[in-house]
Amino acid sequence: MLMQKLFVGLSTLFMATAGFAKTHEIHMLNRGAGGNMVFDPAYLVIAPGDTVTFVPSSKGHNVETIKGMVPAGAKKFKSKYNKEFSVTLAAEGLYGVKCTPHYSQGMVALIQVGSPTNLKEIKALKKRGKAKLRLEPLLAQVQ
Repeated sequence: MLMQKLFVGLSTLFMATAGFAKTHEIHMLNRGAGGNMVFDPAYLVIAPGDTVTFVPSSKGHNVETIKGMVPAGAKKFKSKYNKEFSVTLAAEGLYGVKCTPHYSQGMVALIQVGSPTNLKEIKALKKRGKAKLRLEPLLAQVQ
């Protein structure tokens, strides 16, 4: 009887939580408000369990996690070129992402899922060139 009540309670909690999950879009652009080769928005705050869909609004883009810029226990991801890609992010923390062919041109974004548990580690990582120039103001926005 106790197990049944526990199962029903957990099932109800899971269904209620799943019902509140949202889907967010990030567009991959050759040119946007932030300049050439950008994600729009470049900084996004979401709740754990929300989904992010990356939309290649211009050709020649993909999305990939940046080495060392994912929370502990989170899985890395990489999309195919010119394909819409969705990922559900459950682990709290910061996810740094890049467009692989345009990373040297500073095409990066930062997604905050819940609490920024790995902010200190990401700030300590060595960053270069235009990616550094675009990541620093994004990190300054972390709440």
